[in-house]
Amino acid sequence: MKMKKIPQRMCTGCMEMKPKKELIRVVKSKEDEVSVDLTGKKNGRGAYICKSSECLEKAFKSKKLEKNLETKISEEIYNRLKEEIENGK
Repeated sequence: MKMKKIPQRMCTGCMEMKPKKELIRVVKSKEDEVSVDLTGKKNGRGAYICKSSECLEKAFKSKKLEKNLETKISEEIYNRLKEEIENGK
């Protein structure tokens, strides 16, 4: 039987390639709205982050999420990500 390929994405915090299902997606729509995409299916430019607070802190301090999405990210989105990481554990 053929092995199914698991999609890999890079975390913006630790810069490691991980399976897409293990990461949280942040997406910027065409209207420049930034939101947390838990389904991984929303339209728009996406950036991924590990489900660990260390990675979120790294991405926040280095502003890598903002660079990847090419827009300013509000404190509200970071708080939502932090909440999602804490609830996921």
